[in-house]
Amino acid sequence: MSDYTPDHPEQEETKKKGNLNLRINLFFFSTFMIFCVIIIRLAILQFVEGPTLTEKESSNIVKDVPLPPIRGTIFDASGVKLAYSTPTQSLYITLMKDYSKLHGSKNRPEAEEIAARLLEVFDKYGKQDAPKMTKQDIIDAMDLDYKQYEGYSPRRIKMDLSDKEIAYFSEHKSDFPGISIEEESVRHYDPDTVAVQTIGYIRTFKGSKSLSKYEEIDKKQRNGDVISDPGELYTEPEFVGFDGLELMYQDELRGKNGYKKVPINPRNMPEGVDEIVPPVKGDNIYSTINKDVQVATEQAITDQLSWLHTHPVSGKTHPNATTGFAVAMEVKTGNIVAMASMPDYDTNVWQSGSVTPENWKKIQNIYMNGTIRSFGPGKKGDHPESVVLLGSTQKPLSVLLGLNEGLITTNTYYQDKGAAYFGKEGHQTRVQNSQGHVYGGMDPARAIEKSSNAFMVDMIGSRLYNKYKDKSIGVWDEYMTKFGLGVLTGSGLPGEWKGRKEYINDNQSAQASMAYASFGQQGKYTTLQLAQYTAMLANEGKRMKPQLVSKITDEKGNIVKTFKPEVLNTADFPKAYWNEIRRGMKSDVSAFGDFPYAFARKTGTSTQQVGRQLVDNGVFIAYAPRDNPVLAVAVMIPEGGFGSQSAAPIARKMFDAYDKVYGLDGVPKGTATNDTNGTGTNDQANSNH
Repeated sequence: MSDYTPDHPEQEETKKKGNLNLRINLFFFSTFMIFCVIIIRLAILQFVEGPTLTEKESSNIVKDVPLPPIRGTIFDASGVKLAYSTPTQSLYITLMKDYSKLHGSKNRPEAEEIAARLLEVFDKYGKQDAPKMTKQDIIDAMDLDYKQYEGYSPRRIKMDLSDKEIAYFSEHKSDFPGISIEEESVRHYDPDTVAVQTIGYIRTFKGSKSLSKYEEIDKKQRNGDVISDPGELYTEPEFVGFDGLELMYQDELRGKNGYKKVPINPRNMPEGVDEIVPPVKGDNIYSTINKDVQVATEQAITDQLSWLHTHPVSGKTHPNATTGFAVAMEVKTGNIVAMASMPDYDTNVWQSGSVTPENWKKIQNIYMNGTIRSFGPGKKGDHPESVVLLGSTQKPLSVLLGLNEGLITTNTYYQDKGAAYFGKEGHQTRVQNSQGHVYGGMDPARAIEKSSNAFMVDMIGSRLYNKYKDKSIGVWDEYMTKFGLGVLTGSGLPGEWKGRKEYINDNQSAQASMAYASFGQQGKYTTLQLAQYTAMLANEGKRMKPQLVSKITDEKGNIVKTFKPEVLNTADFPKAYWNEIRRGMKSDVSAFGDFPYAFARKTGTSTQQVGRQLVDNGVFIAYAPRDNPVLAVAVMIPEGGFGSQSAAPIARKMFDAYDKVYGLDGVPKGTATNDTNGTGTNDQANSNH
């Protein structure tokens, strides 16, 4: 019989519960201890090791600080430098402490003391002819309150250091914490002021954000958008193209920024430099502008304006003729050989990125390109509107329209009685020829030659209205658009103006609009548009894109891109229509009396209001040679009087200059064939209104 005696069931159950409670207590105690350890560790991380770890983490942030490249060169067609950059040394400072009023006002006197010592060096060793800086100028450039720059960004203090300044700062670098001497570039423009409004000018990126291109770039950078290539970053003091080819080819001319990789501490201040990637020089632009032809054109306008002030044209002198605009365009290529907006100015006034108040006062009415946009009008005798009505230069297109619409034929006979009438019976409006001339019997070609307003109103304007009624305005507009009038030329030049379609006028009947439009009094267009239209008459219907650049090369001379002739649209008319137009473009122009080539031309005079006065503007178009056109020319002289006497002499000199350089027959002549000034006989009978 066994000695074992089992526990009482109640005792066994109590024993089991005791063991369970012990295990539970041990579990909770262990858990409590683990949480205590975790909490203590978190406290140590937060309050003891936190600042050190944060600084280590922040020190891993690396910012890319741009280094601007050397800007590419703009050449003329023969390789003459029209805009170029030369290296210069600039003084920069990177703030090594927080001098801002908000966080580091206690350091402010130290920053001001640095500025005072810098000024002392500038005054002692700077170039004598350089603009003098003040202490406040230096403090503003340091941007102590980060209004323009991040804390780690270098601030440009002074450009174009002298050799003595460079030597001093190199030897005393330790005395000026954060200073560095960086190589930059200074932009120069041909001192002969060659096509300055077309070439354009530069300004700082900071001062260029009114342009959409730079506004968008600035917005992306301020929003912290990811920019994959640090070379695309812009800095506030960087120089950028602001107008003309400088703006049009900004991306190519700029090149690619280099950059420094700069570690940043928790206060957004720099901690040395990890790496430097050098900038890439910008590409070079070869313009189609030829300096010799351009300078001859500019001089011709200047001389002619002076002549108009002292010699009678249409019975009086024209002292308020103070501006002139001219464009020479190759008929087959669309190349713009000359584009003159006069008076011009020395673009080097923008060298620092801005102009002085004195210089601004001198250039504010002439710094924009008057061959592609409208200025005005300005005050009487100050700066008339640069875009004028076409006057009778419109008439070749009016006749083309009439022929194509079946309003007339090449054999149409018209008896010119000196005037035409339109409107309701008893309330008719009378339009007369220039000076009331009566030309008698004529066909369309003779109507162009004699500039018959009566023919245009009776045979074109009135008949087009009778055919289409109110829809005639739309039909007219289609023809104008096809010939590039009232639309952009396609040149790509920034700020180009489309023109003003005055035939679209709610306060005027369609009948009146067509009557006035037919002889050139209902559309204001730019000189470039007029040159493109003239080239289209010359090549019988091909609207060529105006080309301002022939090629782009890199710094080693390798071709990056070339530009070929481009036809924007065509106007297909029977050969007989073009022949009729060419036959009519032969009015007598004294300035071309001894011109060695047969050529087609059309003079024009348009009336425009300047201030409270009505004035006559001179307009002239021509192409040569007549049967194998090479060059088309357009000239506008606001307030110059009859186009045959104010504008035509300028065109003659433009043809002569082109003939000298290139040869209108393909053989350069080497010397100008004629130096005719605006001194010819009175040609009023063949001038246009």
